Amino acid sequence: MDNKTTLDAKKVHLGIAPIAWTNDDMPDLGAENTFEQCVSEMALAGFSGCEVGNKYPRDTAVLKKALSLRGMQICNAWFSTFLTTAPYEETEEGFIRHITFLKEMGAKVVGVSEQGHSIQGTDKSIFRDKYVMNDQEWELLCTGLNKLGKVARDMGIALTFHHHMGTVVQTAAEIDRMMENTDPELVGLLFDSGHLAYCGEDYLAVLKKYMGRTRHVHLKDIRPRIVEKVRQENLSFLQGVRLGAFTVPGDGAIDFEPIFRTLAENDYEGYVLVEAEQDPALANPLEYAIKARKYIADKAGI
Repeated sequence: MDNKTTLDAKKVHLGIAPIAWTNDDMPDLGAENTFEQCVSEMALAGFSGCEVGNKYPRDTAVLKKALSLRGMQICNAWFSTFLTTAPYEETEEGFIRHITFLKEMGAKVVGVSEQGHSIQGTDKSIFRDKYVMNDQEWELLCTGLNKLGKVARDMGIALTFHHHMGTVVQTAAEIDRMMENTDPELVGLLFDSGHLAYCGEDYLAVLKKYMGRTRHVHLKDIRPRIVEKVRQENLSFLQGVRLGAFTVPGDGAIDFEPIFRTLAENDYEGYVLVEAEQDPALANPLEYAIKARKYIADKAGI
């Protein structure tokens, strides 16, 4: 075990997403699970950070108390932009409210996903029906991201862009174009292993290429057999989730050791966050959180 990758526990923090307990896109998944159960089980499994789910109280004083009792901290919260389909000002208005909340909660980053033309929440085939932007839409997206990035930086939050299945920035080529046309000082990357593996991209190559701009990491694993079923049967993203396309690190097909090694070698600072949306009735969230925590301890030394 002498060659085991070791992340610096003083720089790298462990988080987990509430989507395994209660699903924002499909509220029936985990409807029975309370906010208190969710954050208690996160802490019990050995995590210190989390993102924000639909059952989290929005009153920051109430939320801070609940989290501090369990030694937990908010590290990020998803924000949907509509830079390609709505006036920029509409997105900025909601964005400022969002990052004001995040800053109050002590988060250092915000995860942004462009939802203009997104099919992730629809019944469209995730592989067949993805929207491809034209040059004008690319210009709207990248210009808008730079503007939002400056707003965030001025408020003390780093904007990270979340590439995602079913959105206009899904593939490695789309990530390249987005990164090439945004300011490195204003727009970082939220690297997600699972979404890149899902669409057949070399996730490690993407991480290595943009390591210097990676500000937040989602550790998401996939079950290739389910992904292939989604592809063959032209299923939607949400149908794939229900079938179990995603799982936690150590339970799927991705070898995370090279990812941890790349992060360690480049002195990554920030959160690595387990995210695996599954049906909690089929995949007990606490059980899978513990499985992920043990895997990370074994493979990353933290």
